[in-house]
Amino acid sequence: MSDSTIPFPPISLIIPTLDEQDRIAATLDALESAVAGRNVEVIVADGGSRDRTVEIVRGFGSVRAVECGRAGRGFQMNAGAAAARAQTLLFLHADVTIPGDALDAIARSLADERIAGGCFEIRFPAESPRSLRLVAWGINLRTRWFRTATGDQGIFVRRDVFDAIGGYREIPLMEDIALFDKMKRRGRVAILPARIEISPRRWLRHGIWRTVLLMYALRIGHWIGIPPVTLKRWFIDVR
Repeated sequence: MSDSTIPFPPISLIIPTLDEQDRIAATLDALESAVAGRNVEVIVADGGSRDRTVEIVRGFGSVRAVECGRAGRGFQMNAGAAAARAQTLLFLHADVTIPGDALDAIARSLADERIAGGCFEIRFPAESPRSLRLVAWGINLRTRWFRTATGDQGIFVRRDVFDAIGGYREIPLMEDIALFDKMKRRGRVAILPARIEISPRRWLRHGIWRTVLLMYALRIGHWIGIPPVTLKRWFIDVR
């Protein structure tokens, strides 16, 4: 089936933010060109920023701002979804950039009714340290092998599936992995080869290999049943 014969589904694109004044304008500027001519609404769900994030967002007339308070990212994304009008939800972090063909890739995947949702592979900016190419390769390999994803991989999901599984768990950490695991029980998940560009800021600030080890330690902790509240104490949050 060619792209021209695939109906483009209306999409609600939801971005959780917290103190992102240094990044959010560039993210929204990039999105404006990516969604131009598409039936896409952009919603920023702010988690109680104490900087100018909400003010900057409100300066974009095409973007809706939802203020949620500091209740955690899962709560923010659920609040954004509650305000959304479309039947396809796409969750993006505030420090990622989607490629020009990302929305078409979503449309192609959802043309298959067996697909509940999915995510993208990732890459780091070209100017990032070369070691981050290996990190990205490892993340993409893990994603394909285990059919799992984290929030910075641009998780998308059909609205009826999202509602049926109860949305995001409102827990301090691993809410994205928990959502993706539930999606897999409702249908197939698509791992899209179109790569979104994610920020290297966490890795650069805290050390590339130290951050990699921490991320895998958190995953192992999640798999063996350590409570998210405990895991959150180990987590490096750059916001």
